[in-house]
Amino acid sequence: MVRTPLTPEERERGERLGRLLREARGGRSMAEVASAAGVSAETLRKIETGRAPTPAFFTVAALARVLGLSMDDLAGMCSPAGV
Repeated sequence: MVRTPLTPEERERGERLGRLLREARGGRSMAEVASAAGVSAETLRKIETGRAPTPAFFTVAALARVLGLSMDDLAGMCSPAGV
């Protein structure tokens, strides 16, 4: 299966998601948050740095739960301006 390249907008949305998760993590360690969400610290690192701009829904949902974020709020904050 060949994956189509991401658009600049998709990459930007992934970077926004990463920033939001990093800010919500605050002083907690990456390993602590990742473990509580059931994902690897490397997965969280890739999401936070934008290297994984389209993470799986359930990965984002688990991270949002651990960080006390609403999926609705995350979706709204990651949407392109004007949408």
